[in-house]
Amino acid sequence: MTDIQRLTQDAIDQLVESDVERGLQVAVYHRGELVIDAVAGQADPAIGRPVTPDTPFHVTSTGKGVTSTVVHVLVEQGAVTYDTPIAELWPEFGAHGKERATVRHVLNHSVGVPGLPQDTTPADLTDWDTMCAAIADATPWWEPGTRTGYHPQSFGYIAGEIVRRATGRPISQVLREEVTGPLGVADELFFGVPASELGRLARLEEAAGGMELTPDMITAMAGQVPFFRVVNGWTAAPPAALPSAAFCNREDVLAADIPAGGVMTARAVARMYAALMDEVGGVRLISSERLREVTTVTISGIDEVTGAPAARGLGYDIGFPGPLDSLTLFGMAGSGGTAAYADTATGTVIAVAKNRVSAGDYSTFHHIGALVTKALGPR
Repeated sequence: MTDIQRLTQDAIDQLVESDVERGLQVAVYHRGELVIDAVAGQADPAIGRPVTPDTPFHVTSTGKGVTSTVVHVLVEQGAVTYDTPIAELWPEFGAHGKERATVRHVLNHSVGVPGLPQDTTPADLTDWDTMCAAIADATPWWEPGTRTGYHPQSFGYIAGEIVRRATGRPISQVLREEVTGPLGVADELFFGVPASELGRLARLEEAAGGMELTPDMITAMAGQVPFFRVVNGWTAAPPAALPSAAFCNREDVLAADIPAGGVMTARAVARMYAALMDEVGGVRLISSERLREVTTVTISGIDEVTGAPAARGLGYDIGFPGPLDSLTLFGMAGSGGTAAYADTATGTVIAVAKNRVSAGDYSTFHHIGALVTKALGPR
């Protein structure tokens, strides 16, 4: 075992032993090579099943980085461009002033359709055609391209339908054929999880002291918290469809293509990011020129949905407040505390998957990230 692997293993063992985490995975690539693949704790405490390196976790919005990668691979192949109007591929989407919205606007969350109907249920989210029809007929909250605002669920359907219209294949199939298959991780990274694989997944749980938001609480916050506001019956946060542990453990949700999130191992998503920056196992997903394009800030400012400062490239957040923060850092984090980020300056990818849902708390990722970057040495 290398020193950096041992150091990381000791750190995550301590997180589990101190009951900060239940089960987790850490994977790190450096210059195209896997240098850390560490696991600790339990995937399913009800039956004592341990976490293994190939245990997939529902990582909520960390999966958005995977969705974006699929789009970039298609752009690399010439199937679509960033400036292709969405309505050129998907005519229905052009309704109500969205006719000039482009693929670029989707990727940097400026397309202006961050919400879903307020009464959306988890079962609704599993119905691809129904969700796409509703989103296509939506009136944008702002003129596409003029502002940025995080699209929690709609991002996955818009990007996924662009993929389907451009290729004739659902995004889960394109992911497998163009990304995970070539990288050798098709059994560790999914949108819709095959029924035969559901028994392998980690079971998520709420962190101790965590508070599940009720519809009444969300209604009360709608006037003060931008994320919960309602616009003509639409909201970025439908109360019944928030990504709680219970939501992420539902078999219908896990089995459906909902590519605003994803189910994956830390080492699989880390391998994907590594293959965006370098050749990995003979595979490089996009050119170095395209890498520079997608990791350059395309829009920034106060996010219209979260109310927080945001800087976005194409499909990835740029920078991540904490010890790793840098304009050369790109990736996505999930609402439950998971994250996967890559640094183009160092060629390093750090991915953390875990099953204790710590909403908005990325202390585990920051702790591991700081430890790893110190161990790897100067930039």
